[in-house]
Amino acid sequence: MATLGMRKPFNKSTGRDYKDEYARYQGTSEQKKNRAERNGARATLAKEGRVHKGDGNDVDHKKAMKSGGTNSSANLRVLPKSKNRGFPRNSKNKPVGCA
Repeated sequence: MATLGMRKPFNKSTGRDYKDEYARYQGTSEQKKNRAERNGARATLAKEGRVHKGDGNDVDHKKAMKSGGTNSSANLRVLPKSKNRGFPRNSKNKPVGCA
């Protein structure tokens, strides 16, 4: 007997349980803090008029936050999404510089 309102625990096309992934990783207090810092960096540059909603740009940290970088203006820059996302890859489609 089928019950109304019950969903499968994963996405049919990908087979991933996004709700569980969020609870285990993105929903942790550490990741919420990191996300708030990234959002604050964008808000800072938006206030300065350097980025706008929907402009296709990302706010990049010259020195990554996980490597000890900060949200100071000297450490922030605006890059197109195409330049800021992803990694250089070799001919076998593996990230360059990884073991």
